[in-house]
Amino acid sequence: MSAETEPISVAISALQHFAYCPRQCALIHLERAWAENTLTAQGRVLHEKTHEAGSESRRDFRIARALPLQSLAHGLHGVADVVELHRQPDGAWHPFPVEYKRGRPKFSPIDAVQLCAQALCLEEMLRVAIASGALFYGETRRRQDVVFDESLRAETLRLVAATRDMIASGRTPPPVYEARKCRACSLLELCRPRAASRSASAHLARLMAAAD
Repeated sequence: MSAETEPISVAISALQHFAYCPRQCALIHLERAWAENTLTAQGRVLHEKTHEAGSESRRDFRIARALPLQSLAHGLHGVADVVELHRQPDGAWHPFPVEYKRGRPKFSPIDAVQLCAQALCLEEMLRVAIASGALFYGETRRRQDVVFDESLRAETLRLVAATRDMIASGRTPPPVYEARKCRACSLLELCRPRAASRSASAHLARLMAAAD
């Protein structure tokens, strides 16, 4: 297969950006724009501490941190915060991915999708089936188990395809102002969605007035 026909490899982090806001995803992954606010800084520090904690090894249990991931079959790449390896009775090591999140569990499945994408990479890299993983939330200091069932796998692949299509288009979607999301977004000042929305509304009003 030539390089021209190979699918674009999607960063696992882009899935969450796309699910939150396609324009945010495009600004980060197409335009390489980035800005940090309190929320992103807290998340970055949590990930850095997790990655720097070092590996751990016992007889029947190991921990790998900041593990690079790749799936050629699904066109994915990224880094796993933590992959626990549990020795099975037959001597084989079974991987169990754990993703660290700054806040609390979300109502949407996006964190589970991101973790499932990590599992898809691990399954291909290690040639094993992975049934579940866990999300660790910094605010609650608790783990939430995630089962990689067929429904979650299908949603993950759907989001991978949608994110890849947007990146492949090379086009940044227009801004859509949603107060709750936009106020929490570190790219608010770069995106300026309210100003763009007002400009679009004014332009539409002028067109309508001219048509009368």
